[in-house]
Amino acid sequence: MSKRRVVITGLGVVSPNGMNVSNFTTAIKNGTSGIRFIESLNKLNFSCQVAGYPIYNKEYLNNYFTDIELRGLNASGMEYGVIAGVDAWQHAGLSRNTSNTPLWDVGVIFGTGILGVDKFREAIYKVDDGKVRRLGSTTVTQTMASGISAFLGGMLGCGNIVTTNSSACSTGTEAILMAYNHITNNQAEIILAGSTSDSGPYVWGGFDAMRILPYKYNHSPTAASRPMSASASGFVPGSGAGALVIESLDSAQKRGATIYAEILGGHVNSGGQRNGGSMTAPNSEAVQRCIQKAIESAGIHADDIDAINGHLTATAMDPVEIYNWSTALGRKHEDFPYINSLKGMIGHCLAASGSIESVASVIQLKNDFVFGNSNCDDLHPKIASLINSERVPTKTINFSAKIMAKASFGFGDVNTCIIFKKY
Repeated sequence: MSKRRVVITGLGVVSPNGMNVSNFTTAIKNGTSGIRFIESLNKLNFSCQVAGYPIYNKEYLNNYFTDIELRGLNASGMEYGVIAGVDAWQHAGLSRNTSNTPLWDVGVIFGTGILGVDKFREAIYKVDDGKVRRLGSTTVTQTMASGISAFLGGMLGCGNIVTTNSSACSTGTEAILMAYNHITNNQAEIILAGSTSDSGPYVWGGFDAMRILPYKYNHSPTAASRPMSASASGFVPGSGAGALVIESLDSAQKRGATIYAEILGGHVNSGGQRNGGSMTAPNSEAVQRCIQKAIESAGIHADDIDAINGHLTATAMDPVEIYNWSTALGRKHEDFPYINSLKGMIGHCLAASGSIESVASVIQLKNDFVFGNSNCDDLHPKIASLINSERVPTKTINFSAKIMAKASFGFGDVNTCIIFKKY
């Protein structure tokens, strides 16, 4: 029995280098960085004082929240997620449900790693001062992990699955695949899928304490994030949100929707923190198996993949990731697909990374280009020994990829790989 075909009909993004799909497309095509020096990190004695985060005026939120909803709002991840989610919904040509009946075939799967850190901090001080009654009625919504999916589900009037997943850096990619599986199993027609991540020192501080962030680029922030580079010295923290409207092909065709790409399949697994895997390092066998199972799920051959948008965080694990791709695909040197990493432009947006990077993957498929790898003129020699340097473009190239693989690998030794196809 053939699977239902599933497509992407809407995109939304809140990124350090673009607050909407149009600006984001221009930015990734031109190699525009959203990484900046952050004065507050300097004042707090962070070793790494650069980061990527979305910039907008608070008045911009009036386009997405009512006055009542804005009252007491102090959760950057909630803001990012709602903006990206609503934009994706509108991008898909859909309108908000204003009736009293929920949309029974429409759902939300929107992930996060942590939500409302600043709101937590505000609440802790009030509680410690004995001012519990001054917390406000929105504190719970802004600090519970599922607040983002609940908020979007209520705004859109969704009556199907409304849930939040959390799997570290794999969160966004996993949410998309969860939506795909829900639709292929005839359990929904449309699902808004994506992920968001808070920004700021209370999110990034733990990573700085682990000494896995770069500290030599505080005076040259755009050079700090260097995926696949020999001079990479750690990932630059980032934040934002990405959202995609995932829809059955039947539903999309019935309403005459624009289709941006098709999802062929994917796979989620874990290395069990065995065989080299740990809380912070991947089990290479599991990564390879995840990629191979995704290809099998998609019903394609490894040779069909034209391009890869990797996880590739600008750490010592980048050469290991390339080795895993090469081994899983059985392809190397000039036979290897084009590969790129968005993190050179925006940093590692943690739980939001997979969704933002999936939006970038779909944009590349739709618009026939492969964006360049920022700060990778000095390709790591271990990577160069596996694949030809031209497969790691440093500038955007015009290329009509038919199939692109997108993978994310997260803390806890968890993996997700999705196969997108040009429609």
